[in-house]
Amino acid sequence: MSDLKILGISGSLRADSHNTSLLRAAQKFTPDGMQIEIYEGLRDIPPYDMDFDYPHTRPEVVADLRRRVNEADGLLIATPEFNYSIPGVLKNAIDWVSTDWTRTEGQPLARKPAAIMGAAPTNFGSVRAQLALRQAFVWTDTDVVVKPEVIAFRSHERFDDEGNLIDETTIGLLRDLLSALKNKITEK
Repeated sequence: MSDLKILGISGSLRADSHNTSLLRAAQKFTPDGMQIEIYEGLRDIPPYDMDFDYPHTRPEVVADLRRRVNEADGLLIATPEFNYSIPGVLKNAIDWVSTDWTRTEGQPLARKPAAIMGAAPTNFGSVRAQLALRQAFVWTDTDVVVKPEVIAFRSHERFDDEGNLIDETTIGLLRDLLSALKNKITEK
């Protein structure tokens, strides 16, 4: 049996993003039988435009993201928190991947197993952003892992200067989240 393919998406565009670092940590602590690919095209996705959201008119970068989501066994999303919600670039990508106006290709996020985590420098971390993302996933019918919640609050204290996750509690929660995602996928 081949490894489960997980597509990791960071909602941050920053070069030194703690959310991207969380995804790299997930690659390091991935359970056996699972591999995580980190998506790096978020910056290139144009603003959502329904006039172009059809199979023959979608921008290539959007078609590529939809293909990757379809091919993945599950998703792992790391979101920062901006203004008590998810960053616009992440919501924009979700908008592009959540549709099927022609009713011929299916909706890539429908029943797709997904796990959410996040890091932020504040005392509440990404609590509100994760809640907003969960709410968006209700509409898309995405099969979200409920627990554990990985909220790396005061994230600057959880990573070293090279971006390595060094906080043992967060590492433990991350391992548990990955196991829960693996279980959700294999129980389908």
